[in-house]
Amino acid sequence: MIYHSVFFKLKHPQNSQQESRFLDAARGLSAIPGVQHLEVLKQTSPKNNFDYGLLMEFTDQQVYDNYSDHPDHVLFIEQFWLKDVEDFLEIDYEKIIS
Repeated sequence: MIYHSVFFKLKHPQNSQQESRFLDAARGLSAIPGVQHLEVLKQTSPKNNFDYGLLMEFTDQQVYDNYSDHPDHVLFIEQFWLKDVEDFLEIDYEKIIS
């Protein structure tokens, strides 16, 4: 299992229309084949500068790679991520112990 997580700060004010559009588009990533689970998260602690997070699960590296190359994901990156995200941290893990 691959656990894909991205924590980010948007360029837009919280509760703005731009923020809503971005988060709605991010939720749409769950329709891409291979995404087993998607959560859109909002930061509740002042311990870092990232306001939001995306968590996804994939069965294996090949499925994750197919997601990354999928036209809908590429379109999301081009239309939303590159213009709306100010800063981010991406962390991908593979489960090694059950």
